[in-house]
Amino acid sequence: MMLDKHFTTLLSIFLLLPFITIGQTQTSEFTAKGGAPTTYKKIKLDNKVAYLHSETGKVISKSEYFVKHGTHSHGSDHEHDQEFDHFKYYWESDKVNPYKDVVVNTPFKIEFDQKTFTHPVDQEIEVTSRYGRRKRRPHRGIDLNLVTGDNVRTVLPGKVRFVGYSSGHGKTVIVRHVNEIETVYAHLSDYKVKENDIVAEGQVIGLGGNTGRSTGSHLHLEVRYKGVCIHPEYVFNFDGSRTIRGSELWVSNAWKTPRFHSAYKKSEVTPLATKEIAIAAEKAEPRFYKVRSGDTLGHIAMKHHLGVSEICKLNRISKKSTLKIGQIIKVR
Repeated sequence: MMLDKHFTTLLSIFLLLPFITIGQTQTSEFTAKGGAPTTYKKIKLDNKVAYLHSETGKVISKSEYFVKHGTHSHGSDHEHDQEFDHFKYYWESDKVNPYKDVVVNTPFKIEFDQKTFTHPVDQEIEVTSRYGRRKRRPHRGIDLNLVTGDNVRTVLPGKVRFVGYSSGHGKTVIVRHVNEIETVYAHLSDYKVKENDIVAEGQVIGLGGNTGRSTGSHLHLEVRYKGVCIHPEYVFNFDGSRTIRGSELWVSNAWKTPRFHSAYKKSEVTPLATKEIAIAAEKAEPRFYKVRSGDTLGHIAMKHHLGVSEICKLNRISKKSTLKIGQIIKVR
């Protein structure tokens, strides 16, 4: 029986070899909570970091590994520590956004080691307000209908960085994930986790509510990368499939800027799979101008080498329209 067990283990590892590119041969021991030391080897699977169990041959994703073992290791493994550095730096549990001094240039890439996510609410998804312009103010998340007291779940595995009250968001939980993405869950009525908790995908982290600047019970969900808000529907498909739009997504200026979208209608999503495609998309993006004191249609048109009629056509206004300070005018 023992021989059969070892043969099965060796066979499973052998079958995986054509699909696995081993990175460093260095191994480290990591102990699960309440378990015996378990040895994993960091590998590359489909160009993504994964972990290979040295005894069973089972391969788990970076996200799965983090949930099971966190960042606690026995012995020194500098490479392993670096793999989870983003759970050390800018890890400030008293700030909603600790990245205010960080400049993130577009396009930038975000990566995922799984193809699906868990809906943050248990009932059927009903979007009440989308990412985009809303009453001339930017809405940087997506609002999902729920009843006060309903479960709110984390969409991906990760570690809780912030649990607290924000003047606008009310009671809020923020979870950081292994790809440096953070998800923000706002307007909660209660918390079910505390700072530094490691949470599995789909774990209940709070209860829905109506706290902060809110006109009714709902969940306000944001997706952020180093403090930059990304259109949630560019990342997550809320059509019932629970799919992530891609293993690699390039974020252009349009997918981090609310003025490109309307909170009252669904945006058409075309995932940008490469940097070259993202750069080309940015070059083709519309451009906008914020009206200042003393501006006229003629001044704005001249400044952007356009005719007044072109400005009017782009913005669906007439030549007699009155401009307001702070109004956003499309100039391309």
